[in-house]
Amino acid sequence: MNPDFIVTCHSLIEAFKSGKLGQTIMPEDSQPEFKNQEERLAYFTLPMALNYQRNSYTLWESALKTYQDPETKKVFDLAFCASASKEELQKLLTKHKVALQPNKHINTWQVIAKTVDENWGSFSKLFEAADNDFLKLQEIVQKTHKKGFPYLSGPKIFHYWSFIISTYGKVPLKNKEFIDIAPDTHITKCSVLLGVITAEEAETLSKETISEKWRSLLKGSDITPIDMHPPLWFWSRNGFIYKL
Repeated sequence: MNPDFIVTCHSLIEAFKSGKLGQTIMPEDSQPEFKNQEERLAYFTLPMALNYQRNSYTLWESALKTYQDPETKKVFDLAFCASASKEELQKLLTKHKVALQPNKHINTWQVIAKTVDENWGSFSKLFEAADNDFLKLQEIVQKTHKKGFPYLSGPKIFHYWSFIISTYGKVPLKNKEFIDIAPDTHITKCSVLLGVITAEEAETLSKETISEKWRSLLKGSDITPIDMHPPLWFWSRNGFIYKL
């Protein structure tokens, strides 16, 4: 463990909390008032599976409009999604553009809904089956039922979804320290700036390898890899206005 590196990470976390990084409203902060926990879990799971190469703020704005519209809100109901026709789901999911690809996105949404509905009956029961344990959830989603969680089971999105579920979904996940940082464009830029990787490695290393480097550097500290995601993301997104 490099003490100087850990001090730098702590300063970025504090800057994030105190507003020194600039605008720090997360895309997922765009959320409604939920009637129950099941609605909350569906809301923070199903749209996440469509979050591929698109603006996260726009996605969650669309999710909020879909939830608040009485006609489209039922897409967050597992039983409805599991039994609905592709045509009906397509109409509802594209109305506020939560789904942009009229076939692939609709299929992804419905496959996940069916998987959860048929195997556990609810998202709440899924997390109960995993004992609210990140490692057990990982086994279920990325191995045992991988085909039933299209895109969500991918290494990058699964870890980020786990972070969102624990933070916004209010699931008290155990073993959160094993949730890896998701090296998107912003995290990768920060990784170079902080010396985690070189500029050349940013072009050649896999996202998994970059995540492993972060895990290794933070090992033995009081910071988990995913703790660094929001500070780094906003530090880069806001143009590095905060100077170390």
